This record gives sequence, structure tokens and C-alpha cells, in this order.
Amino acid sequence: MTQNNQTQGELSRRNFFHLTGIGLLGLIWPRQKSKLQLSIPEQQGRVIPPTLKIYQTPSLNSKQVNQYPQDTVLTITHVTIGDIEPAHNRVWYRIGGEGYAHSGGIQPVQTSLNEPQGEFPRSGSLAEVTVPYTDAHYHPGSEYPFAYRLYYETTHWVDKTVEDKEGNAWYRVREDKWDFIYYLRARHVRVYKPEDLQPLAPEIPGDLKRIEVDLERQVVSAYEGNSPVFMTRAATGAKFSNGTFSTPSGRHMTYHKRPSRHMAAGNLAANGYDLPGVPWVCYITEKGVAFHGTYWHNDFGRPRSHGCINLSSQAAKWLYLWTLPIVPPEEQRIYEKFGTRVDVF
Repeated sequence: MTQNNQTQGELSRRNFFHLTGIGLLGLIWPRQKSKLQLSIPEQQGRVIPPTLKIYQTPSLNSKQVNQYPQDTVLTITHVTIGDIEPAHNRVWYRIGGEGYAHSGGIQPVQTSLNEPQGEFPRSGSLAEVTVPYTDAHYHPGSEYPFAYRLYYETTHWVDKTVEDKEGNAWYRVREDKWDFIYYLRARHVRVYKPEDLQPLAPEIPGDLKRIEVDLERQVVSAYEGNSPVFMTRAATGAKFSNGTFSTPSGRHMTYHKRPSRHMAAGNLAANGYDLPGVPWVCYITEKGVAFHGTYWHNDFGRPRSHGCINLSSQAAKWLYLWTLPIVPPEEQRIYEKFGTRVDVF
């Protein structure tokens, strides 16, 4: 919350993600029109919906000046607080000198290429996509059948490096939902080292850590004793045409955790979903309700999930590393009879 008094000037990439990726700008500034506009150097954004509208000013009532199709990568030059609607998320992105797009339809991304890794431990390693998107194929090479499009900050379990006919390195991915194998470009993912996955605040006794999920405010807060140490906006369970998927209130715990999970259920034409590489999953119920990272929207502050607690990927990673039980870096999951307390109300 250190940015409360900053009203102008450049905003670092780290703070950009803190305020807009985690989504606290709408909580920090009051519900009125604001002239706040902060510059964002070298920041990209991926279009999430089938069509993204660009407006002349940061308002849904403004003149539409352009539109872009899904997965277009745009340059974000500024972040600003827009009109009073939509009230749950008033963050807008300025797209160069062209106009403004509502942040809910843009995933903040970067393009970062990586040196391929040659060898993997027998159990494999966790890897994270570091480009706006990359296409996975059933064999190493883009000429082979397409498997999935994998998005920025999704996580995947890789266990082998192979080369295609042109000498490009690909990683073999062992898919964890349908139990099949596909391949993705090695330069498009960063392989995690064990030291990257060390727990946060391990010196704090487990019984002093707790999480609160405020369904009305759509806010998740973490405490060490009575001291708040983390806060982020969320998107919890909602009502759809095929049913109500509320996030269950009451006391739970993070007993089952996975750094990556392919989540799929239902009919894609009727509010179903098929989402490979969902990152930083902390389950709190046996029916699959969990905290997890989200790449299919950036619109936190209102219910819109199938019961889970959608967070930005960075927020989900923080909770994953802070909560109990601790997942060893070489393991794809852990399931225990204990975990960090979670109160949903």
C-alpha cells in the first residue's frame, strides 16, 4: 500500500503488477473521476476476449476508436483510474497514443526468452511460460498437430529436452489431466530452480498464519497473528446459466497444493472450461475449490468463477509459497491432513 501518495510520474514494472495485476488500484482511490495517470515503461498486454474495444477516453461511454482480436499483443504506456463504471474495477490501460482499454480484458505480459536447459532430474521440473503465448504440439516441431495454446505465467511440468529438425530445443510436457504428452518451445519457458520455490516466512509458526476471503468485497487478506501481511483482489464463485457455483463460506484449510494443474470441466459451449497450466493451486475443499492464478481474465473485484478463488498469478504464487503444507520443488503435489487456516465469509 506504499503507493497511496503517488499521484504522478513513472511507475516501475514491479509496482505496475502490484497495483494492477494484483488489482488494488480500485481500492486505493475513492469512487470518483480521477486525473491520475501513471506511465508504464516497456509493458505489454495480451488481448483476452474475442474482441477488445479501444475507447477515446477511459470510459465505457466514450467513443470507440478501434478494436483488436484475441491474443493481439499491445503496448501499454500508462495506467489510469477511469469512469465510475464498471465500479468493481476502474483500472484502464492507455494503448500508446491510440486510446484506452479496460484492464479486465488485457493480461499484463512480457516477452522474455530463455536459454534451454539440457538435463532434468528424473522427476522433472516446474517451468513457467515467459512470453505472451506459445503453441504446444504433440511432437517437437511447429509442423506437427497443435495441442494447446499456453499463456504467460502458466506453469507446466517438463522432464526432457529434444530438438526438432531445425535444431530448435523443445521441452516435453507431461500433461496432468488427460495423461498425454506434448512439447513446447524451450526458449519460451523458464525452468524453476529449487531456490526459486522456497517457502515464504517459514519462521512464522503455522498456527499464526491465516487467510480471510471477504466475499462481499472480493478481497483476500493474509495475516501473521493479528498483523496483515498481504492483500489482493479476487474473483470468487458466481451464478451462470447452468447453475450457481458459490465459493463455500466457513472455515477451511489449504491441505492440498499443486504448482500446476490442468483444469477442465463441462461443455465449452455452455460455461465449461479447459484450462491447461493453471498456476499455484491451493485447494481448500474436496470438491476442488481452490486459490489459483488466472490468465483468462484480469477482472478482479466481482464474482465470476466456478467456485474457486481467482487471483492474479503473482498473488496466487505468493499464497502458494506462504501457506502450509510446503510442496517440495521436485514434487508435483502435496496432500496432507493439515494446512493454513482459511476463513471465507
